[in-house]
Amino acid sequence: MTFSELRKTHPVFVYHGYTITAEPDALALEYHFSIEGLCDFRPQWRIPCTPPIAPESDAALQRLVFSLGMTELVSYWKIACSPTVKVCCGCLTPAQTDWWKRLYFGGLGEFFYRNGIETTQDDFMQIVYTGDPLPDTPDTTPKSGKLIPVGGGKDSIVTLNLLQGQLDNAAAFLINHRNSSVKAAQLAGIPDTRIYELSRSLDPNMLRCNREGYLNGHTPFSAIVAFSAVLTAYLHDLESVILSNESSASEATVSLSAAEINHQYSKSYAFEQDFAAYERDFLRTGIRYFSLLRPLTEYQIARYFASLPVAYHEIFRSCNAGAKQDAWCGHCAKCLFVAIILSPFLPYPEVCRLLGADLLNDPDMQVYFDGLTGAIPNKPFECVGSRTEVNIALCQAITRMEQAKEPLPLLLQSYRNSPAFAAYWKSAQQFGSEWDSEHHLSDAEAALVRTRCIEPFLLS
Repeated sequence: MTFSELRKTHPVFVYHGYTITAEPDALALEYHFSIEGLCDFRPQWRIPCTPPIAPESDAALQRLVFSLGMTELVSYWKIACSPTVKVCCGCLTPAQTDWWKRLYFGGLGEFFYRNGIETTQDDFMQIVYTGDPLPDTPDTTPKSGKLIPVGGGKDSIVTLNLLQGQLDNAAAFLINHRNSSVKAAQLAGIPDTRIYELSRSLDPNMLRCNREGYLNGHTPFSAIVAFSAVLTAYLHDLESVILSNESSASEATVSLSAAEINHQYSKSYAFEQDFAAYERDFLRTGIRYFSLLRPLTEYQIARYFASLPVAYHEIFRSCNAGAKQDAWCGHCAKCLFVAIILSPFLPYPEVCRLLGADLLNDPDMQVYFDGLTGAIPNKPFECVGSRTEVNIALCQAITRMEQAKEPLPLLLQSYRNSPAFAAYWKSAQQFGSEWDSEHHLSDAEAALVRTRCIEPFLLS
């Protein structure tokens, strides 16, 4: 069925409520959603924490759990895109409702685009409430320490390394087990007792609907990370959640006449700003949420990562296609981007060894290569760097290889003769000192990032 047909057949999506169960070593959550005329959904979470708490009397906890449900529901709503969302377990102000609609619409931009759906932020969804307002008492519990989401890729490894010496009261955060994430935290010196592995279980009915041909596509997963990480920090009295999102995440994947679509919307600075405001005005936990790497580009992060001990290189994984196997698939746009962004800083045979594939010699990668460089209008729908820094990295890699009299891989041979190489080569020689002023770092944090990630490389 089409978008319009599904909306007529299933006009109401319902957020019925949630249950909170305090177990001896975890907080268990179950949400109850339904699409009228289709089926119910009961996704579950399990968040490690001790000692057990009293959920009924904890106002901040209720707000956090409710809000995580508001984030979770969009994965189920997209099945039929019901025009009305009925919330039965709480009530938000018009400003808060606008906040959620902005998140949903921005985070579903790729979903709408790839499914050929034309709609607007005003029209795609109306949220109505039948529940009572949630208690708004702010939390004043003293907090200290850091919670660091660790995805297993180079970015979170760089954050962990930058914070070496400040990890005595830090914890690592990950959703569902991934070997690369655990190894990265362990290598940074975080003990297993402070590696918090959350369990998130999707409802089988959603997977069944996907198989039956209902609508499916990308949702703002990093918003789920944001709310579940702040909830985890709250349960452990930690004062900050430190992300590893960079300035490049704010670049549009697709630019249209009416709007921009960003695969990484919930990693963007716009979302970081929005989330910080929502925490201050509604969650009211006092927990600080920010990205340590926000002033940097992917290029600068890759340069710093390449300078780390090889033990870090061996364990990092960034491929979404191979995520379940904790491996590089070796034939996707994300693998190709990683090969490109590391190629100015590591010998290309070493890049091939780490990724298990010779991507820059693979002609099947040409369409991804063209998307990454801007030779075609749209970037791949992956978490990749900006078009500028991809071109800069290619120019620098070619220069390094030619100076070393190394043969150029197939895709670099073609690029070497393209107008893009001529356009970017000169600026590539001076690239690397960039600093994005849109960030939420303190003066001390900004100084740390500058002195470790930028200044040493300009002097070398």
